[in-house]
Amino acid sequence: MKVISTKNAPAAIGPYSQGYEAGGFVFTSGQIGVDPASGEAPEGIEAQAELSCSNVKAVLEAGGSDLSKVIKTTCFIADMGDFAAFNKVYEKYFTGKPARSCVAVKTLPKGLLCEIEAIAEK
Repeated sequence: MKVISTKNAPAAIGPYSQGYEAGGFVFTSGQIGVDPASGEAPEGIEAQAELSCSNVKAVLEAGGSDLSKVIKTTCFIADMGDFAAFNKVYEKYFTGKPARSCVAVKTLPKGLLCEIEAIAEK
């Protein structure tokens, strides 16, 4: 197993890693819609979803994979009313249509609107 760490995605805000490489796969931790350089989050679901997707992409690439190799994602959104807007952004990044779960949750870290985690082939 190998820990994945990149400055191109937000640093972990708890006792966990951005991701892991193991058994020919890359596993990302949940990536929120925060700019890795500034630590700031934009307003709105679409802007935060863009950053969440971009951050997943960065962790995958640091682990030797990419979005085209994603097998499964788990998506968390704070409001199911944002489902269509979230999907509009998500489908631009995950063009291979990996298996997915998407659930609404009560709250997300930093009061954000979405979080995405992924599993991909290496």
